[in-house]
Amino acid sequence: MLKSIAGRSVVVTGASKGIGKGIARVFAEKGCKVLIVGRNYDDAQRAALEICERGGTAMAFAADVSDQRAVREMAVAACKYHGGIDILCANAGVYPMARLGEMTLSDWEGVLRTNLTGTYLSVDACLPELKRTGRGRIIIISSISGPVTAISGLSHYCASKAGQLGFLRAAALELASAGVTVNAILPGNIATEGVDGLGPEYISQMTAAIPLGRLGSVEDIAHAALFLASDEAAYITGQTITVDGGQLLPESKMAMG
Repeated sequence: MLKSIAGRSVVVTGASKGIGKGIARVFAEKGCKVLIVGRNYDDAQRAALEICERGGTAMAFAADVSDQRAVREMAVAACKYHGGIDILCANAGVYPMARLGEMTLSDWEGVLRTNLTGTYLSVDACLPELKRTGRGRIIIISSISGPVTAISGLSHYCASKAGQLGFLRAAALELASAGVTVNAILPGNIATEGVDGLGPEYISQMTAAIPLGRLGSVEDIAHAALFLASDEAAYITGQTITVDGGQLLPESKMAMG
């Protein structure tokens, strides 16, 4: 299964760490050619070298997804290095805490610009190549926070993640005739460098709310992305897959059993 993915060119934004890095690694392990995109070139290069050392194919590129010129150059680089673009994983995102009453307009616009506008700009830049293949795949990494749940202090982040899903549904309709599918993954609590920095007590509290009894891994998200990018998922578009270990299921802690 999923042998169809080998040899395809993949662009992963926000891929120098966390979920994006895990997605890039798993795609490379399946024989894809991956462009590692991050704001910091050195970080992106380290992630690319790790993949190459494991026998994969990856190149690094520095781009801020909120910068239209930068993402257009990103698409050009993917074509130069890997001969085109078959798959876009729009993963780049920021989540600075800012409570209402303290949040500035700059705070709000900065998060929306990266998370939501950055998704649009990434899709727009890669779209000509995705259409050209006749089997293009767009995978948006959203979140359960915003579309389903909420976190105090992250109203801007939640708004951006909910907005991504409205975008994907309209985009899926528009691009279906070109053979391009558009889907999203909604991760729950995933073990990344950022979560590790919150400390063991916070991690313990998060884990207690997850029926499967553990935080998700970056590979859990990557394998969902891998499926959505494959030929086997060619008839799926405009959909979301929640990958959260069952976190959304319990009505309350008492319902955990």
